[in-house]
Amino acid sequence: MAGHKAPTAAATRRRGATGPAPSPTGPASDIHPVLRRAGAPPAALDLLAQARAGLDEASVLETSNERYATAHLAALRTAAAVLAARGRPEPTPRRRAKIRSAWEVLPEIAPELAEWSILFASGATKRARAEAGIRDAATARDADDLLRDVAMFLRLVERTLVLQPVLPQPRREGDERPSPGKVQDAG
Repeated sequence: MAGHKAPTAAATRRRGATGPAPSPTGPASDIHPVLRRAGAPPAALDLLAQARAGLDEASVLETSNERYATAHLAALRTAAAVLAARGRPEPTPRRRAKIRSAWEVLPEIAPELAEWSILFASGATKRARAEAGIRDAATARDADDLLRDVAMFLRLVERTLVLQPVLPQPRREGDERPSPGKVQDAG
């Protein structure tokens, strides 16, 4: 190769004969999490698809009650997707445990979604009234606000479940890197 000089023997020894000088903090891949496609369970992906379809349906319904109830159901399916992906079975108690709503369980499984749980739990009674056909249970403004909130919640959960940060694995005792400035034996 024209214009390319081979490294000197001294430079090769300083580099440790295998590449650039080792970094005191380790390789760059150890510093930042890398987003990779994570395999969310099929049940969770199915629930997300149902939530997306429900949100699309809610956006074209005519009455405020229908739009509100359908959007709230989409939020519930989104929460169910998180529970399906991250939920851990509770230990079997001697007596039957009280049945809890998804909005009560979600903050335990995904604490980062606790505020969303509070928001959607507060709309559960309104959804029940809207589903029951009680006139003006939800106003047009209520339905529009909920549609926007559910769309944001769904996008957040989709990103959380489908693209999860993969953190570097902790170092084991046998994994040793050369200290900065330490010359490795090239032979």
